[in-house]
Amino acid sequence: MFRIWAKVLKEGRIQRQTVYVREETFSYSDFFGYLAEICGELDVPTPVLLKDHLFRYAKFNRVVFRPSDFMEEISFDRLELENLL
Repeated sequence: MFRIWAKVLKEGRIQRQTVYVREETFSYSDFFGYLAEICGELDVPTPVLLKDHLFRYAKFNRVVFRPSDFMEEISFDRLELENLL
């Protein structure tokens, strides 16, 4: 089982948040699927997922998506995903 805390931030304040919980074991090959489901729950566009994002999540248990990571216009400053240990 794993949990990911997802936060949409604007000007340093949390606008929306959710805790994504899955009963299965975590798999980096399925990370885009997790990201798409989280973005659906938060009602935000899904960002482009790069290797760098996966490396940061693996190394720091946290990844930040900035406006340049989205193909669409967004109304917030960043989307953060954090692994809840």
